[in-house]
Amino acid sequence: MSLILALDQGTTSSRAIVFDASGTARGSAHQEIGQHFPQPGWVEHDANEIWTTQLATARGALEDAGIQASDLAAIGITNQRETTVIWDRATGEPIHRAIVWQDRRTAAFCDDLRDAGHTALLQERTGLLPDAYFSASKIRWLLDNVDGARKRAEAGELAFGTIDSWLLWKLTGGRVHATDASNASRTLLMNLARCDWDDDMLELFSVPRAILPEIRDSSGVFGACDAEHLGASVPVAGIAGDQQAALFGQAGFEAGLAKNTYGTGCFVVLNVGEAPVASKHRLLSTVAWRIGGRTEYAMEGSIFIGGAVVQWLRDGLGIIDDSSEVEALARTVDDNGGVYLVPAFAGLGAPHWDPYARGTIMGITRGTTAGHLARAALEGIAFQVADILDVMREDAGFPLDELRVDGGAAANDLLLQFQADILGVPIVRPRVTETTALGAAYLAGLATGVWPDREAIRSNWAEDARFDPSMSAADVAHHRGRWKEALSRARDWQEEEEDGGPAPSTAPDPDREDSGQQEVER
Repeated sequence: MSLILALDQGTTSSRAIVFDASGTARGSAHQEIGQHFPQPGWVEHDANEIWTTQLATARGALEDAGIQASDLAAIGITNQRETTVIWDRATGEPIHRAIVWQDRRTAAFCDDLRDAGHTALLQERTGLLPDAYFSASKIRWLLDNVDGARKRAEAGELAFGTIDSWLLWKLTGGRVHATDASNASRTLLMNLARCDWDDDMLELFSVPRAILPEIRDSSGVFGACDAEHLGASVPVAGIAGDQQAALFGQAGFEAGLAKNTYGTGCFVVLNVGEAPVASKHRLLSTVAWRIGGRTEYAMEGSIFIGGAVVQWLRDGLGIIDDSSEVEALARTVDDNGGVYLVPAFAGLGAPHWDPYARGTIMGITRGTTAGHLARAALEGIAFQVADILDVMREDAGFPLDELRVDGGAAANDLLLQFQADILGVPIVRPRVTETTALGAAYLAGLATGVWPDREAIRSNWAEDARFDPSMSAADVAHHRGRWKEALSRARDWQEEEEDGGPAPSTAPDPDREDSGQQEVER
């Protein structure tokens, strides 16, 4: 029994993959989930649909692998983070649609927290910033806006969970109400140093302790999946938020190891070791994972527009028919021809945090071609990643020996070579790129003996390609200098969002929070 079923529940789809002991995918399935937008800035999911699609993909992955649930050693769960579900403990029914991490309905309340001077305390206790992105203000909204919810919550009749907790509850027939430390660290309610719910944060957000799940290790048996779901009872033995799971799947076990997921947006995560590191540049401090009672931490920076700029070239400009064509188009020219594209279509994320920036293209001449625009778009992704890693290395105090990459756009060799050039460190693409689901499988397999230790997992990791820096220091300095000039012209362009409301101040990638592996599909 050396097979693991990984459940990868993302923002726009549910996916399941069966992995063997070598880390090879043996079978998979996925289904899209509906997106609900009841008002501008509001984003909701049907939690029951999340459950039914995830269960269907689990069964589909077993069928695709040609195995039975009795062949499994364990189940691992990885999930879109921060998305908030509250349900009735007696019936198991949600009291409202899930409020998605992208949702901005509580932005004004979070602005009030900042104006009241709570930012420093929140960052010190939780590693996070006061923003509608995280779960705490979403919980508060549900308790205050669903009839009778607050009274029932205080009476212990309701349960809150991020998507991992919701799936765990459903899989175990309501016997287990728990989460792991990585997901708990994304709520704005967990004390980062103690890995426990913080009473001051609960009071600040008016969240009753009675609704909260138990915080457990990321690797360990949480409970058993009911046999009725898959045909046999299987232990659920690993849980981690998607970006943390991707770092684990990349074998990023030591302080100083970093990964970047090139999805619709980009998520850069750096392992900082056994103590949280406070950022001076408004990056997030978060739990990477907790195993055997030992907590390891990470620093995270998010980019709003990564692969989405390629989608814009396809859908907005029509200069390519498919996202896979962008590299060939970019290779029709020898360089960017002096063109710099700042893809601030939704403002700028870390480390700039400018919600009023907008997309800018500088350096266009009569000689500019579609190839120059394609190359500038790819380079714009790489420049943003480099900007994050500059401040991340400064905050953490670690040198960066290499950057491990995954996600849809990581298949683009031209992008990865340019990334290596301007960072001055090797970029490494692994052989297995489904790193988010793989990380969940590894955490579950560690707890059930499929892998005896991290060294066994590390031995599975293998590179597909390595891109070493080759650009001269003078050329790097020129490109980065021109990028900063273009960036300065994109800043502070628009005072308000198009719907008339305040622009988000710190929200990460507005298109996706999940692994980014299927950039176009999701």
